Amino acid sequence: MKNFKAGTYINQDHYQSFQPNAVNRQWQLESMEIVDLLSQADRQLGRLDMYSEYIPNIDLFISMHVAKEATQSSKIEGTQTKVEEALLDKERVAPEKRDDWEEVQNYIAAMDAAINELEELPFSSRLIKNTHKVLMQGVRGEQKQPGQFRTSQNWIGGATIKDALFIPPIHESIPELMSDLEHFVHNEEIYLPDLIKIAIVHYQFETIHPFLDGNGRVGRLMITLYLVSQGILKQPILYLSDFFERHRQAYYDNLMRVREKDDIIQWIKFFLAGVIDTAKSGIKTFDAIMQLQQQVDHDLQEMGKRVGKAQQVIRQLYERPIITAEGVSKAADVSMPTAYKLIRSLEDVDILTEVTGAERNRLYVFKQYINLFE
Repeated sequence: MKNFKAGTYINQDHYQSFQPNAVNRQWQLESMEIVDLLSQADRQLGRLDMYSEYIPNIDLFISMHVAKEATQSSKIEGTQTKVEEALLDKERVAPEKRDDWEEVQNYIAAMDAAINELEELPFSSRLIKNTHKVLMQGVRGEQKQPGQFRTSQNWIGGATIKDALFIPPIHESIPELMSDLEHFVHNEEIYLPDLIKIAIVHYQFETIHPFLDGNGRVGRLMITLYLVSQGILKQPILYLSDFFERHRQAYYDNLMRVREKDDIIQWIKFFLAGVIDTAKSGIKTFDAIMQLQQQVDHDLQEMGKRVGKAQQVIRQLYERPIITAEGVSKAADVSMPTAYKLIRSLEDVDILTEVTGAERNRLYVFKQYINLFE
């Protein structure tokens, strides 16, 4: 990788665009520091992936991981929705926050749709376009060709192209560049560890910036899709957006360092550090979930004959930890008066907390659980 050349700046009419070189070629890994980080990342990913097999009903908890990823990835782009707000129904969201809320909901829908499509589609430009279409549907970028590669020039940073921080390649070269990227992903004659491959894919995708809007969110979403598509993770339980958000400037700086100094090694080290940090965090979260489950099971024993119905409500809360009295009634298949009795019992053992302070349309939150993702 010492001889890596990222690309070339090309003079256009009144600006310089960056034309990245092809990545579908042989790579030679020589950095022992990367080898060491790769070993650590593989080890932590293996530990994290074990939870896919050993935690019963892990699908219940994945939705909260996706909600956290959606809020953090969107936060990098400037939205301010919190995890708890992302779980609300639209009518409960303050009008001034609804645009941000809708972008987060689209991210959740895009991830869910992409994971389902992986069962029939390979990791490909078609999958990426479909995911982008869901992401941009009905939100602030809906006029910017959802699901289609751009047909005009875009730029990153700056009020106009003249003061942009970075100008991606001209739109005429996007089909060829994305084809090269897709061939790189599936080229079995290129002997690169998958984590290094997806690090390069993410860098190259963000450099191509093939869409008019939503590139950052799609690029970060692609990381998880790739790991699932390659069987490295059985479930989509690793998301790097939280790491990228906490180290936002380093994230941008390391991407730019590749383009300006051909330093792909520094980017890969940063990426692998993110995988290690995120996998460790995921392991702690799942450990905390298991401890919370044990505590909740213990607390429910105080509820006597209502235990069975309470367990049905708890199952619903693990998937979506905000609920109404009507939601409790439906989850437990009980009448409304019985639902209110269940709610009072769950409040008594500190499982549910009422958060609206209203007389009607009250909302109850499983705060201990939400706290694990904030």
